[in-house]
Amino acid sequence: MLPASHSRSHTSRYALGAEAVLAVLLVLLPLSLGGAPTWVHWPLVVLAGLAFVLACLGAWRQHRSLHLPLLSLPLGAGALLCLLQLVPLPPGLLAVLSPEAAGLRDFVLVPLGLEGPRPLSMEPPATWRELARHLAYLLTFVAAVQVCRSERARRRLLGTLSFTGAAVAVLGLLHSLFGLDRLLGFIAFIHARPPLLTPFGNPNHLAAFLGLSATVSLGLALSSGTRLRAAPFVVATLLGGAGVLLSLSRGGVAFFVFGQLAFALLLLGRRAGTERGRTWRRSGTVLLCLLAVLTVGGQIASEQLLAELETADSVEKLRHSKLELWPALASVARAYPLGLGRGAFESVFPRYQERPVLNTLTHPENAVLQLATEFGVPGLLLLAVGLWGFIRLVRREGLGAVEWAVLAGVAALGLHDLFDFSLELPASAVAAWVALACVARPEDRERCVARRGHAPLRVLAVGGVLAVLALVALIPGRSTLAEAEEELGDLVRARAPLAEVRARGLALIARHPADHALQVLMGLAHTGLGRAEAVEALGFVNRALFLNPVDARAHRVAARALLTLGRRTQAFLEYRLAFEAGDQEVLWREALGRARTLEELRALTPESGRSAVLLATELMRTRRHEVALPWLAWAREHFDATPEAVQLWERETRLRLERQELAEAEAASAEVSRRAPDALSSYLLHAEVLHAQGRKDEALESLESLRTRFPGSVELAFTLARMEVEAGLTRRARETLQQVSPFVSDLGLRAQLFMLEGSSFEKEGHRARALESWKSAARIQPSAGVWFKVARLHESLYQLDAAARAVREGLRLQSPEQRAEGEAWVDRLEAAERQRVEERRRVREMGVDARDRLLWEVGADEDAGGEEDEAP
Repeated sequence: MLPASHSRSHTSRYALGAEAVLAVLLVLLPLSLGGAPTWVHWPLVVLAGLAFVLACLGAWRQHRSLHLPLLSLPLGAGALLCLLQLVPLPPGLLAVLSPEAAGLRDFVLVPLGLEGPRPLSMEPPATWRELARHLAYLLTFVAAVQVCRSERARRRLLGTLSFTGAAVAVLGLLHSLFGLDRLLGFIAFIHARPPLLTPFGNPNHLAAFLGLSATVSLGLALSSGTRLRAAPFVVATLLGGAGVLLSLSRGGVAFFVFGQLAFALLLLGRRAGTERGRTWRRSGTVLLCLLAVLTVGGQIASEQLLAELETADSVEKLRHSKLELWPALASVARAYPLGLGRGAFESVFPRYQERPVLNTLTHPENAVLQLATEFGVPGLLLLAVGLWGFIRLVRREGLGAVEWAVLAGVAALGLHDLFDFSLELPASAVAAWVALACVARPEDRERCVARRGHAPLRVLAVGGVLAVLALVALIPGRSTLAEAEEELGDLVRARAPLAEVRARGLALIARHPADHALQVLMGLAHTGLGRAEAVEALGFVNRALFLNPVDARAHRVAARALLTLGRRTQAFLEYRLAFEAGDQEVLWREALGRARTLEELRALTPESGRSAVLLATELMRTRRHEVALPWLAWAREHFDATPEAVQLWERETRLRLERQELAEAEAASAEVSRRAPDALSSYLLHAEVLHAQGRKDEALESLESLRTRFPGSVELAFTLARMEVEAGLTRRARETLQQVSPFVSDLGLRAQLFMLEGSSFEKEGHRARALESWKSAARIQPSAGVWFKVARLHESLYQLDAAARAVREGLRLQSPEQRAEGEAWVDRLEAAERQRVEERRRVREMGVDARDRLLWEVGADEDAGGEEDEAP
């Protein structure tokens, strides 16, 4: 029988198996889109449980007890808190522990008949998933601590992390080199356009992971002993650091630099005596590597980095980015002292938003506020315990360069998460916990020998229970907000029977009680089905607005229901609220066409002068003159004190010109000139009024006099050229356009220039030259009208085949219902072209004598013509 010392020094195959499983996790999670998809939780839990079991068996075979560092306490306590947040509570106890959760239950669920007990968590499926993740992290960390008793195992695990980061960076560089916009050629990011295309869709998450791996790589290089062994890790450091810079993540770059500097300072501060010279060399090496990374990355992406840094070049801009949400997030934390439920932030926070946002806020992007909102006060206590455990690791004696690198990298990652949420992704979280396990391993004097069957097997039983619990938790955690909304949305769009929609909708609402989108979809399903269902739709809308007061879709559904109930003025007020909440299309596509009276238009008008101008423009475009004029009179008075009042007067002037009310147009133009006497637009508007009154020469003279005051003005030149073409001054019009041509860079204006030039040539009868100008306009800014103009010019020149092609180009830009007339035009042109081809064929098939006779007749006509020309 082998002695005990030999058994302890010999590495068990179970420990090697646990190490292999941990290495698989370190590689698999970053490549699985950073661990962001929910399906990643299944392999995460299975592999974590397997690693734990193998680590326990390895400890049992080596006669060692398992070591549970202080850092394992926050993970275990976090899992326990998740479990407690999932316990259904009676209404009375729920009101005592979480008044906000009780209020949501009473207002949202009870009216729908969902009166059963509710847990503290406002999003139970997400909390189930978080329970599984906390347990998986705990099992992974404990297994890694046991495996890392071996120095070789530590270096192999950290080397896996190092080379995984380098491989991710190389993958991004290869995508940039070959110009690929899809990951591996077939995976497309829908909502993300990362500067460096890798499995991480978010550049901040990529930078955080690469910052940790690059720092660990540098620690491995410094502790490798020989230059040959250090070379691969130096390369991995450079690749990872370059990836951080190319990610263009401002926070990622800043905290990567912080991590490198912290590593150098830790090396300097914790060594003395005979090793001082060696310590200085190592610290200098760290700084040289950092300098090399910054130099290489700066050379590759200097312009992009400067452009990105310019977006945060002041404290004010930084304050108006992520920091401005911190007070609102703190108010959420105060409202839920026991937490709103781990993972429930995405569904709950819309209730506390003070203004509309374009993107859904899935995380607070601050680790402290994340725990404070989702775990409440207990979460802050767990954070304090975790920080104390980390500080104890920093104060340990006998740490080497690798350990200092790990501590510096994890510290940088943690500080980065004060402005991001990288640790909420399994890839970064598992990498951080495995790296910390290399430092939190027991010291040699702490390694106690246990009899076979002692603590490891007991812990193994507990770990097996935890692994099974994590797998079970993933079953109710399968449902996500996005999947629930998509499922109900498909039923609503398919116009499924209302009873089926309602039954499924109530089941999904019971599962996701804080999701406002489900309430909106239910309200949408009830609209358009009569007055009784419209009342029911308003009930769902009220609950949706309780959950998200600035939800634009809820206001739109409310407007439709109110129209069904005949409460029109209130309906258009809801349309306006939808517009102000971010639905920028609702006014033009739906609301404006339904407004009939001045009162309804007034209710629809947003409290913004700019929006009022857009509304006036849309009224003119749709030729709603009967309501546009009284509305403009009201709007001019209502927005009289705003800068947009001048534009409203301009719109009224143009509307009067369209209606040929010239006296009123002149009075409105005079008001524009009074309010903006030095504006070019005022002079141009006055010239248009003069032109409409028949005083064309006076209008031309007024515009000509402006050329010295507004040299290079494209708008003035275009207006003047248009009037000159109409007056027959075509050559002068082209000279006017030529003078401003160098200043026209916008493609739309460039196309207008060619169209005006073509109109001038056409006015002179030079249809071929006009055709070239119009073709240039069509190539620059294709539109159906421009291509049809090209077709008419081709047809006038008897170029029927080219005309048919131009008509087809225009038809491609039209909707199917508009193509009937154009297709008839193409048929007529093709028929005429076929007739011409047939006539030419008949001539070619004529006999030789007939062709000679025809040629003789043509020649005789030419000779006669020549004699007539010479006769005078």
